[in-house]
Amino acid sequence: MSHLRKAVLGRNVKRVGLAPNHDFNPVKWSQYFDTEETVETENGTFHIYKKGASGPAVVCLHGGGYSGLTWALFAVEVTSTIECQVIAIDLRGHGNTKTQDDGDLSLDTMAQDVVDVLNKLFMGDEPPVVLIGHSMGGAVAVQCSYLLQSAVGLCVIDVVEGTALDALSSMQSILRGRPGTFKSVQHAIQWCYRGGQTHNIEAAKVSMPGQIINIQSGKLAANEYDTLELVTPPELSAPSRKEVVPPPATIVEVEEDDEVNCTDCGKPPLPKTAKTDSLPPDEGPKYTWRIDLSQTEPFWSGWFKGLSQKFLDMRIPKLLLLANIHGLDTALTVGQMQGKFQLQVLTKSGHAIHEDQPHHVAEIIGGYLVKQKLASAKGELVCPLPGC
Repeated sequence: MSHLRKAVLGRNVKRVGLAPNHDFNPVKWSQYFDTEETVETENGTFHIYKKGASGPAVVCLHGGGYSGLTWALFAVEVTSTIECQVIAIDLRGHGNTKTQDDGDLSLDTMAQDVVDVLNKLFMGDEPPVVLIGHSMGGAVAVQCSYLLQSAVGLCVIDVVEGTALDALSSMQSILRGRPGTFKSVQHAIQWCYRGGQTHNIEAAKVSMPGQIINIQSGKLAANEYDTLELVTPPELSAPSRKEVVPPPATIVEVEEDDEVNCTDCGKPPLPKTAKTDSLPPDEGPKYTWRIDLSQTEPFWSGWFKGLSQKFLDMRIPKLLLLANIHGLDTALTVGQMQGKFQLQVLTKSGHAIHEDQPHHVAEIIGGYLVKQKLASAKGELVCPLPGC
């Protein structure tokens, strides 16, 4: 549940107005990825974005409600850091992917989808695969690691079983606090940024169009770049006050044998209930969400139940990125003290860490893969991990 958490983890990042040169116009995927492709499987047509052509396949799985575009900034950063090929998949029910049953978001189904896509994409001859998943996608990545013989690395971003399950009872009310419609793509991007879903305006401009559809045509907003009027609506014009820019992210390094006493990270996101501007009487809403997350409730507990133990039991190099030092449930705290995985905490970041701090996330993941001899560095890699 990816849109549902940020007030707690992102509260250190304060926005007061916007600089006068800000706009909320969308940015096309091609500025970040090399290609977009469709992959046909027995269950549907899956949409992917790719960057890079050699090295291990870094397979990126987005959280609930997002799309493969959430990895745009990260893809640029990580491919400039290490030799790899990024594959960002629109999961079932999201983005441009169309399946025979978009409503089946069970963990087993989504994990098998990823395996089928990779088998078709590489014709059964996959390169070494590093699975990276955010929130719901983190659970899918863990499940995929048991199904893919080519999996050599696993990274989970900002989801922990214990606190995620504890927060599920409040999810429907949090979802109701989001705007249901937007009168333009720019209004949606404005909500995404000012509401705190991401603290990175560039990420909002490329990611948000992959999350909403045109109400009349049913077309994903990310597919309408050529027809959109790229003029910021007057009511979204930035105020004259300067934006308060947060300091760079603080990376808290926790080695495998360091003791951690963390208890409350991994909750599904808790967004502020920022609303779009009121609509003029002569203009109705034009866009709504690509997926109605409130309808996915039957799958919520299945995404997260047993996640910690499955993560700990997988015998490949593992990395957990959290936005808050107080983020581990009991099982992961014990596992971290036993050296079963590498933990990194990026403070001053919201739930979508890879959107808020793509450079730092790429450095951490790239450095870890080089340390584990799973990838080679491009040039001199400034690695935040001791021992790299």
